[in-house]
Amino acid sequence: MTKHRFAALLASTFLASAATAATLDIAVDTAPAGLDPHLITAFNSVLIVQGNIYQGLTDIDPGLAVQPGLATSWDISEDGLTYTFHLASGVTFHDGSTFDAEDAAASLRRVQSPETASPLASRISPVVGIEVVDPLTLKLTLDAPFAPLLSSLAGIAMVPAEMETDKEALQMAPDGTGPFKFADWTPNGYIALEAFDGYRDGKPQIDEVKFHFVPEAATRQIGLVSGEYDMLPAVDPATALQLQGQPGVTLEQTRDLAYTLIGMNVTDPALADPKVREAVNLLLNRDEIIAGALFGAGVPAGPLSPALTEWALPTSDFSCYTPDVDKAKALIAESGVALPIKLRMVVLPRQDAKDIAQIAQQQLAAGGIEVELINQEIGDFVQSWKNSDFGMFVSANGGNPDPDQYFYRTFYTGGSTNVFKYSDARVDDLLDTGRNKTDMAERKAAYDELQVKLACEGPIAHIAYANLTTAVGPKLHGFVIHPMGRLSSLKDAVLDD
Repeated sequence: MTKHRFAALLASTFLASAATAATLDIAVDTAPAGLDPHLITAFNSVLIVQGNIYQGLTDIDPGLAVQPGLATSWDISEDGLTYTFHLASGVTFHDGSTFDAEDAAASLRRVQSPETASPLASRISPVVGIEVVDPLTLKLTLDAPFAPLLSSLAGIAMVPAEMETDKEALQMAPDGTGPFKFADWTPNGYIALEAFDGYRDGKPQIDEVKFHFVPEAATRQIGLVSGEYDMLPAVDPATALQLQGQPGVTLEQTRDLAYTLIGMNVTDPALADPKVREAVNLLLNRDEIIAGALFGAGVPAGPLSPALTEWALPTSDFSCYTPDVDKAKALIAESGVALPIKLRMVVLPRQDAKDIAQIAQQQLAAGGIEVELINQEIGDFVQSWKNSDFGMFVSANGGNPDPDQYFYRTFYTGGSTNVFKYSDARVDDLLDTGRNKTDMAERKAAYDELQVKLACEGPIAHIAYANLTTAVGPKLHGFVIHPMGRLSSLKDAVLDD
């Protein structure tokens, strides 16, 4: 066979293979603001990388239980201060290099490093010693017992050791051990992932996953119904209603751990007094917001999702959740802050956040709080959030299976996502108790008191927990919705031709 005939045969074989490749087309509202798993905070960034490109030492299953991840097992010392992790053998990164304990140690150090400034740093702040025992054994030493450690490690991706001090490379070219590897990023178009041949549990049956950036909800909806797209993850309530009953469309639903919120910068003179923050909560009618912005698909949000049945208090326990304009005005008067209060509110570029902002703007005005809405693109919004460049903001936050993972980094003095500049000695004490005690009753008591305090006086007005809904087209089978919003079940899913 001549070289030319061989080349032609090779080309035809490639074209035939490409024609039959199973590509899953997913439509999302915005492009991600980077893909570095230790730096990202935006939903679509996490959606793409977590569980698809990257994995942690542990994992969280759809029932919110801790499972082995890249660590197949672990031993805990009697005093709770030493964890020894036994790593899976034969695991490779997408670049072909072997994953071992050096990579795991470097990943954890990277998250802890002040130079990295990772929003995940508070999740492993009790870890004071990271020791590579051998290539498949990692030992962590803590400065105090830390009940949420195994759960926290599920959200910390393992990256190659050479990335420890590099803050740029992974933002545009991620490299993990997950079932799909990064293939292409077309600006204003899509991000493509392809099945990883070397994945330790076997190559996924879906050959390629494309995340298309489609800003308009109506366009995403039409695309799903027409078959242009196979999935719309985390659809807004309005779109979910419109998709009900559409032929071939299945709505997968679960109670969301994520929540919508109004954040408050306590360095703003008007919001520094907890009485004003309580007044904000008294002016918000969450039932009206849920009806108007979420089409009734949600429940008023306390600091913890009702899906966390072992932890969450009912909102009836929070006195500030009964709207009362007169009481709100009285609290503002007691604070000495003059009316009207003028604030800038930056808004996440999602339709539910925009609708919440507009309704909240009207409700707050009844108490003399005049809010200017600032609509931003996702990159600008994330930067404003990181820089605490807001009086208020409207956004949505992902949830976690253990209260510490949300509370500590958000409300502890100097916490890694405490962009509100909030500091309260009693809150710090309760947070220390919640993470250092291993007795469930003691942790529960601390988090009960904490929820009551944060609900009315904290720097966040929690708005709603909606139903997490993912719309799936007729070709996709085997997708299992995850209450944390992850698409990790795609590794086991099948796509019809």
